[in-house]
Amino acid sequence: MSSAVTGNRRRNRRHRRVFTLLGLVLVATVAAFGMDWVMPSKDPDELDPRISSIMGKSDYPHAQWGLFEQNPETGKVVQSRYADQFFIPGSVAELFGVSGAWHTLGSDHRFVTPVHAVGERRGATLTGNLSLVAQGDLTLGGRTRADGTVAFTTIDHTYADDIPGASLTPQNPLAGIDQLARQVRASGITKVDGDVVVDARLFRPDPEFVPTPTPLIINDNLIDLLTTPGDAPGAPAKLDWRPKVAPYRVTSSVRTVEAGKPADITVAPSADGTRIQLSGTIAADSAPVLRVSDIRDPNAFGRTALIEALKRAGVEVTAAAVGANPAGKLPDSYRGAPEVARFTSPPFEQYARLIFKVSHNLGANLGICLMAVSTGSHQCPDGFPALAKFLDEAKVDRKAVQLADRRGGNPADRTTPRAVTRILTYWQGTPDADRFREALPTLGVDGTLAGKCRDCPARGKVSAKTGTVVVGGDLLNGRLAVGAETTAGYLETSQGHYDVFFIGVNGASTPDINGVLTIGNDVADIAAILQENASGSS
Repeated sequence: MSSAVTGNRRRNRRHRRVFTLLGLVLVATVAAFGMDWVMPSKDPDELDPRISSIMGKSDYPHAQWGLFEQNPETGKVVQSRYADQFFIPGSVAELFGVSGAWHTLGSDHRFVTPVHAVGERRGATLTGNLSLVAQGDLTLGGRTRADGTVAFTTIDHTYADDIPGASLTPQNPLAGIDQLARQVRASGITKVDGDVVVDARLFRPDPEFVPTPTPLIINDNLIDLLTTPGDAPGAPAKLDWRPKVAPYRVTSSVRTVEAGKPADITVAPSADGTRIQLSGTIAADSAPVLRVSDIRDPNAFGRTALIEALKRAGVEVTAAAVGANPAGKLPDSYRGAPEVARFTSPPFEQYARLIFKVSHNLGANLGICLMAVSTGSHQCPDGFPALAKFLDEAKVDRKAVQLADRRGGNPADRTTPRAVTRILTYWQGTPDADRFREALPTLGVDGTLAGKCRDCPARGKVSAKTGTVVVGGDLLNGRLAVGAETTAGYLETSQGHYDVFFIGVNGASTPDINGVLTIGNDVADIAAILQENASGSS
C-alpha cells in the first residue's frame, strides 16, 4: 500500500532528515519526443468543482497537488495542474522500474533455479556438495497457486509492522525448496556425503536499496508471526509462525485483554535474528494480528531450509544443518556437474502483478538488480544505465525523472506528472498493453485500491499504481508528515480506450495512520471523478 509507511523510529528519523528537499520545476520539451499535442476545447486547468473541493480541504493547507490527464491516442490534454513540476512519487516510481525489467526480461520470462551435484556420485551417494544456484526468483514458489498464478492479499505481510490488517497468503513459503528436495531424491540420490551450498553470486546485495534484494529470497526474507487471542481475558495469546527453519525460535508472552482494546504487540529479535520474542497485549475480540521479523542471513537460512527439506524427502546430508553458508566450497563453474533439480517460476508478468498490486518494495528493488545482471554486471546500481536506455526508447524525458531506487523510497526520487503518463502511454502501443494495465490495482476491486470507491460508477474502470510516503512524526505538532500520496494509471473512457493520468499531493499532514488512509481515499476519489467525466457518466 505504501512505499515508505513505517512505525519504525529509525526509519522515521532518516525520513525526517531526507524528505525536506524542495521540489524542483522542469519544463518538458514536447517536440523532442515527437508528440502531437492537440489543444483541448476545454481549459485543462479548469477543475471539476468536486475535485477543487477535495484539494481545498482543511487537511491540505500547505500541500501541493499535481494532476495530469491525457488521451494517448490523440495527444489531447484533458486536465493539467503542475504537469511539469517535480513531485515525490512514492511507489508510483515502480511504473518506471518494473517497466524496465518487464521490457528487459519479457512478460513470459521464467526464473529457473537449479541444484547441481558437485563431486563424485556412486550409486545413491554423492560424495561432494549440492549447490543451489539462486536466480533472483522473488517467491521461489511461496505464493504460487495451483493454476500457476501468484497469490497476494489486499495488505501484504511485508507491511504487517506498519499497517493494520495485513494478512498471509495460504501457500507454503517453503514450497519451492520442498520441490527441489523431492527432485533431488527422484534423481536417485539418497545420501550427500558433504554439504549443501547456496550460490548467491548472481549479484551483490546493495544496502542502499531498502529493503535489500538478495539472489535467494524465501518468504520475502521474513518470518511471519501470527498472534491470536486466548480463550478469555488474562489468558496467554496463541502464536503461530512460519517458515519454521532451524535455528529460528519464537516465543511469546502476549496476553489477552478485554474486548475493544487495541493490539499492542512488540517484536524483539536477537542480533542475528534467530531468537524472536513477542510481548504485549491483544484484545479478546481481535482478529489475528500479524507481525514480521527479518531473516538476517538469507543464504544461511536457505541452506538450512534445503537440508531440512532433503531430510523430509529421504535424503541424508552429513554436514550439520545449522551454520553459515560455506560459499568457499562453490566451484568456478558447473561444467561436468549434473543438474539434479530445478524450480521454474511463474512468468514475470505474474511477479509484476504482485509488485504493482500490493506495492511490493523488495520485488521493485530486485528488478534493478536483475537489469544489472542482464548487462553482465553483479552490481545492482549498474541496472540504472539499462533503465535509462529503456526510458529513452520509450520517449520518456529522463530529465523529468529522478530515481535512486526502483520503489520510490529514496529521498532523491522525483518525477513530473507528464513523465509518468508518458511511460503509461508507451505501454498502450505494445502487444502487452492489456497485460500491463491489468497488472495494476483496480479501483474498488483489488490490490491497494480494493477498499476505495467500491460503490461508485468508476469501480472497475480505473487501473492505477498507488504510492504513499510518510516522512515520519511531526513532533512539534503531534502529527504525521505525509510526504506524498500519489496514483497514476489508466481511466477507461469507452470500451478498449483509456486516458492516462497522474494525481498526487505532496506536503500533507494528518493526525495518525488512519488519516493517511483518508488522504489515499481523496486521491482515489479524484481518479473516480476523472473517469466519470471522461466516460460521460457524470
